Amino acid sequence: MKKSKSESPAHTPMMQQYFSIKQQHPEQLLFYRMGDFYELFYDDAKKAARLLDITLTARGQSGGQPIPMAGIPFHAAEGYLAKLVKLGESVVICEQVGDPATSKGPVERQVARIITPGTVSDEALLDERRDNLLAALVGAERGFGLATLDINSGRFVVMELRGWETLLGELERLAPAELLIPDDWESNTPIERRRAVRRRAPWEFDQDSAFKALTQQFGTKDLVGFDCQDLTLGLGAAGALLSYAKETQRTALPHIRSMAQERFEDSVIIDSASRRNLEIDQNLSGGRDNTLLDVLDHTATAMGSRLMARWLNRPLRDLKVLGARQDSISALLDQQFYLDLQPQLKGIGDIERILARVALRSARPRDLARLRDALAALPALQDCMQTLETTHLRNLAEQVRTYPELAELLERAVIDNPPAVLRDGGVIKAGFDAELDELQNISENAGQYLIDLETRERERTGLNTLKVGYNRVHGYFIELSRSQADQAPADYIRRQTLKGAERFITPELKAFEDKALSARSRALAREKQLYDELIDRLNEDLAALQTSAASLAEIDVLCTLAERAGSLDYSRPRFIEGSQLQISQGRHPVVEQVLETPFVANDLDLDADTRMLVITGPNMGGKSTYMRQTALIVLLAHIGSFVPAADVELSCVDRIFTRIGSSDDLAGGRSTFMVEMSETANILNNATAASLVLMDEVGRGTSTFDGLSLAWSAAEYLAKVRAFTLFATHYFELTGMADTDEGVANVHLNATEHNERIVFLHNVQPGPASQSYGLQVAQLAGVPRPVILRAREHLAQLEQQSLEQHGSKPAGTSEQPFQSDLFASAPHPLVEQMQSLEPDDLSPRQALELLYKLKREWS
Repeated sequence: MKKSKSESPAHTPMMQQYFSIKQQHPEQLLFYRMGDFYELFYDDAKKAARLLDITLTARGQSGGQPIPMAGIPFHAAEGYLAKLVKLGESVVICEQVGDPATSKGPVERQVARIITPGTVSDEALLDERRDNLLAALVGAERGFGLATLDINSGRFVVMELRGWETLLGELERLAPAELLIPDDWESNTPIERRRAVRRRAPWEFDQDSAFKALTQQFGTKDLVGFDCQDLTLGLGAAGALLSYAKETQRTALPHIRSMAQERFEDSVIIDSASRRNLEIDQNLSGGRDNTLLDVLDHTATAMGSRLMARWLNRPLRDLKVLGARQDSISALLDQQFYLDLQPQLKGIGDIERILARVALRSARPRDLARLRDALAALPALQDCMQTLETTHLRNLAEQVRTYPELAELLERAVIDNPPAVLRDGGVIKAGFDAELDELQNISENAGQYLIDLETRERERTGLNTLKVGYNRVHGYFIELSRSQADQAPADYIRRQTLKGAERFITPELKAFEDKALSARSRALAREKQLYDELIDRLNEDLAALQTSAASLAEIDVLCTLAERAGSLDYSRPRFIEGSQLQISQGRHPVVEQVLETPFVANDLDLDADTRMLVITGPNMGGKSTYMRQTALIVLLAHIGSFVPAADVELSCVDRIFTRIGSSDDLAGGRSTFMVEMSETANILNNATAASLVLMDEVGRGTSTFDGLSLAWSAAEYLAKVRAFTLFATHYFELTGMADTDEGVANVHLNATEHNERIVFLHNVQPGPASQSYGLQVAQLAGVPRPVILRAREHLAQLEQQSLEQHGSKPAGTSEQPFQSDLFASAPHPLVEQMQSLEPDDLSPRQALELLYKLKREWS
């Protein structure tokens, strides 16, 4: 059997040390500290060279073979680490812990930490306005357990849910940077296609072990206080998360103090497809521009920005919480109190993540400076909030508190503009510690001491060639020329002989040398000790500081929503009992911001009598905008925000569904139509009378008969479910549902023609549209004129055929000739037979026989 690299006796001691560490982390890149560089070897070097575009070299030989190697300067590692983390890679940081001067053989090295996409805490490696979540998932036939941890805030959430659609919707909402699953997880599931999925040993998801680990972490006997006592699968996922976090951080996690259960039924559920269609915090191109979050997020702090994104991605059904938020926004709008608070909040910064780094003992000097400035700003912010009498805002203000002792300590301890890292010192302010001041004075005043010594010794000895010097090999010395060396005083001890001079040392100079050479290293050691003591002191108040940070983030979001409501003319929605959705002069919050012309506002009225609107009208006429603005208004109402409308009255909804636009999933083997039908199936299977459903052009991806039949039957089904439904279509046959199905009404978006050009009016009007204006839209899109002219000829033929088949204009059309939809179906032969019948000419027996015949033909 061939020996492994690590088993070969020909490897150098240093490489043997490397292999012993690498064997413990076979799947991760190992950054191996060697002097001023992190080195990577063998396959790690090849992979890093490819991913980071750095040079791949070779370093001597080990085991008889050249060693592939790539390296990066340790002081520039952050940029390279950021790139690797974004690519979903994990990196093991191995540092030198031994002293090269005293080590026999290789310097001792240990793994200091493991950086993974879901557990990274370095400021330079994170997007400050997005949560960076680590998730763990465990599944069984009876459902799934899903837990998430934000190591940069200590927020620990667990949930249990059923069904793949539900699970995928939650993963879309949470967008974890890293996902842990058991090693025995079934292959070929949608989970496997996600980035940064890590398989872990199944025993890490054991529920009993998780219970012990979690209660130990929280210092409790059970999990009743966190409302997690009934968890099963969720507990296993939470235990795996905690174990992984401890393994990667290599330190205690004091900021993880509690765990919360999120129940599916407490929020408005938005599935993954609907989330993408509504462009809540990510547009269809994957960016942030022109999203709902982009319009609303004028927060003063990064932690406020992240909280707003969480609110938008998990709208609530708790009317008590929503009412408290609305009251707070109203209070802040009154006399524009938010204008006083927002400048104060800007001085706070991202203390949520700073506190996490304090807990992980990775806080840098500038973190402490920012925390110092934030604590100093809290009293003024408290004064601003004294006049606000709303209960919720008063509670938030009380949780913020002030920390005069900590503020004074950091003010005395940390210089105004500290360096980025503690490595070279220069962080602790002069006057804070007498011992440090003395050591720094010795180091800084060494040059003057040597000048004074040289002057003094020349006067004492009368030797004019005497000079005092220093070199790194021999230290401090007094040098005399060869001609005057014999006249050296008795207390001069010979240290070194040169060609033209002699060097001496005196007891006084030796004592100074010992003190000066060690002063710098002792000063740095003392400064690091004082810095660690500052971190310890901050950790004593960590729980209270974290509570303050959470409250400050919420105050920031509420101030921002108040500012947006005032600046954008939003109104307070009213939640009512029963089942109703009434919007007066509703607007699309994103579209109205990008339009150069005034936005055309529209009404919506759905109640017990009208549950579905069948929407017709031209492409580009505004159907999709009208539908999406309805969903976004409802969503904003369910986060407690004011909404872009003159007036809104609604009952609480349980889900928001959208089936809008076309997309495929070629990697998953699904065509555009298959994706459309999957989304439609999800809606039909899960919609209730309390759901909001948006359906746009269902059935257009297949043949006319199939598509019309599917769209019609889906609409009928939703009408029976009595969900709040907006059903946009070009199948004009569906407009007949208003006459046959209870709770269905027709509306259309109007347009007009001028000089063969179409003008969109964007007004929603009662009744069905009279025509589609398809050719006019094609002309606007730049379709060549010969094609348009030929299409008009085809259209005229189709219209004539339709008129001949119908015999007259269909009811409800305008004075214009009837324009059938380009994909509309011809009448069924049985329908034609029925139209040609004269019932009065049939005997009862003939009528009965004809009925049986028609039924046989239909079957």
